[in-house]
Amino acid sequence: MLEVLGIVAFAILIGASIALHEVGHLVPAKAFGVKVTEYMVGFGPTVWSKVRGETRYGFKAIPLGGYIRMIGMLAPVPQAAVTAAEAKPPGRFARMVADAREQSAQEVPPGEEDRAFYSLPVRKRIVIMLGGPTMNLLLAFVLFGIVLVGIGLPQPTTAIAQVATCTPTAEHPTAAPLPSGNCPDGSAPAPAAVAGLAAGDQIVAIDGAAVATWNQATDWIRAHPGKSATLTVVRDGARRELPIAIASADRPVFDDQGQPTGETATAGYIGIVPAMTWVSQPWTQVPVFMWDLTVQSVQALVMLPVHLYELVTQTLVGGQERPVDSPVSVVGVSRLGGEIAAMDEPWRAKAATFLSLIASLNLFLFLFNLVPVLPLDGGHVAGALYEGTRRKVARWRGRPDPGPVDMARLLPVAYVVAGLLIVMGGIVIWADLVKPISLG
Repeated sequence: MLEVLGIVAFAILIGASIALHEVGHLVPAKAFGVKVTEYMVGFGPTVWSKVRGETRYGFKAIPLGGYIRMIGMLAPVPQAAVTAAEAKPPGRFARMVADAREQSAQEVPPGEEDRAFYSLPVRKRIVIMLGGPTMNLLLAFVLFGIVLVGIGLPQPTTAIAQVATCTPTAEHPTAAPLPSGNCPDGSAPAPAAVAGLAAGDQIVAIDGAAVATWNQATDWIRAHPGKSATLTVVRDGARRELPIAIASADRPVFDDQGQPTGETATAGYIGIVPAMTWVSQPWTQVPVFMWDLTVQSVQALVMLPVHLYELVTQTLVGGQERPVDSPVSVVGVSRLGGEIAAMDEPWRAKAATFLSLIASLNLFLFLFNLVPVLPLDGGHVAGALYEGTRRKVARWRGRPDPGPVDMARLLPVAYVVAGLLIVMGGIVIWADLVKPISLG
């Protein structure tokens, strides 16, 4: 039941993110006087709609995006600038361009030309098109703020939460005991268990040297394999001195980001797990955290074609395990939201993971929509910037205003990109159904 509720809740949050993205376009468009005829969340057949003023608001059947419809998205071009091929288009794409120009012109009622999108100054058009991605960025900031400042980050304490039974080996890296309670062949009882350490003990000193943090204790233990030491712990308010023989074990090596490198190194091991506490972070950490994640997201965007190719050839066709860094659709992330809700973890851990996932999604949507190609918002921004630059150059050179950029000629590119996005979405959704990524 918790998993189902998590899936539903995550799907609702995704829908809210899409809706607010479109609000980011809608508000400045109306503020600048542009006539907005539709505000829709989703694509396909309309499920529900209502007209308020001059705008129809509603939901459509396929919740994979949204849009607002503004009149005059394509600027009219002088008839002399239309080539003979475009005037009598023989090809499919040329006919699409001609039809799009005609439809855009028909959307602008007589006398309302000043309310068309193309009539706005370049800076206002950029504000409108950046409004949606900016809304996603603000949502990511707020959600990460709730996680880092409101919930906090887990920090290990010097208290012990769990004591291992056995020492890990290459054959038994988890150090799990056998059903009989004995350690597997080649694995010895964990030093902490032999020394009598118990959950709830708090380490305060090692060989008489005070210990203030968990990292201080574990760094010392890792650096002294095969040595003997005396741990001073506090148990039920009383101090105890516990002699312990530190074992040697092959432990995983982690990078600066805390991610496993796949390598191992021999280090000291006693077999204890820390109790965690949640520490609120200052607001200044939010942009720092988001910048680090932005760098990773940009790298993921650059590698998206490669990961998509590997998803098809290695996972869907080759039958290999799906990599954790492969593309994920809204179906996949909603399923992950369900897994998070069903985790056997404290509510803080589940809430932090759940909100971080939806915040990361909004940050990725912000970056993805800035890609300068139609039909993405970044494509419209790039067109407006090109138009503004072209007009300034014309003024500097004393030439006539070249007028608006004919964005209609880029529609074939937009159709191809939209088709590729649909195909990519279909592939990833299918992968999320047949070989989903799991938190396990």
